[in-house]
Amino acid sequence: MDFPTLSAALRTERLTPPSGPVRMVLDTDTYNEIDDQFAVVQSLLSPDRLRVEALYAAPFHNNRSDGPADGMQKSYEEILRLLERLDVSPDGFVHKGSTQFLTGPESAVRSDAARDLVARAHESEAPLYVVAIGAITNVASALILDPSIVEKIVVVWLGGQPYHWPSAREFNLQQDLYASRLIFDCGVPLIQVPCQAVASHLMTTVPELEALVAGRGAIGDYLVEIFKDYSDTHYAWSKVIWDISAPGWLLDASWVPSELVHSPILTDQYTYSVDRRRHLVRVATGVHRDAIFRDLFRKIEARAQQ
Repeated sequence: MDFPTLSAALRTERLTPPSGPVRMVLDTDTYNEIDDQFAVVQSLLSPDRLRVEALYAAPFHNNRSDGPADGMQKSYEEILRLLERLDVSPDGFVHKGSTQFLTGPESAVRSDAARDLVARAHESEAPLYVVAIGAITNVASALILDPSIVEKIVVVWLGGQPYHWPSAREFNLQQDLYASRLIFDCGVPLIQVPCQAVASHLMTTVPELEALVAGRGAIGDYLVEIFKDYSDTHYAWSKVIWDISAPGWLLDASWVPSELVHSPILTDQYTYSVDRRRHLVRVATGVHRDAIFRDLFRKIEARAQQ
């Protein structure tokens, strides 16, 4: 499949952290665990910086779903629960995504989410930032349906491991190898946030959430409730809220330090191979945990005081 080739100048521009408010959509496997919910809330409570135009339900398959279709449906329903507590209407805003993972390198899964992404990418000259915090199936499908959107979007993806890691395997990346490989290969401007040793620093605890989030409105109480329910024991227990790393980069790129590198080749063995002739991507090298959580907690509190 042929994708447009961006000029070096345009690629550099698209990989540079934006200086003002951005158009954004959020692609999320919201019911996969409990971190997506925090990312959805932080994104929607940041309208001065993130102009969220749509939410897409992404597929997933683990012990919380019977398969990718069920995972997508459960994610869609979880998005609705979040919006209800935020008093945000889902009409025309929330879209169901793929019911399966890609079955081949050019086999798009047609869905409302993929079609909306294609249409929305062409609505403005300003780039559309696609923040993806699950399997990248919906985004890859949109790119296959309309390769020209390579020139219209910037993907910010929480997925995979650092390039020096012995394996690229990670939940978001490994669920859909074809989609993950396409994101690295097609030339779309990509900001990748790896998980281990990067997003893995975004840990919080029940005492912290009880002190700073509980009692701060319906959404604050809901986040604390699902956090507590995730583990049977809370003694000396913490939980990584991985997904706030991706919107965190857009909110303030200094919170998620990154560097430009050549896009890796993702092999069939879920390892990275290096080819320095390939296009550049931006990859996160760390996170400032306190700054990202402080921003989230303050916005939840401010919302509760409205």
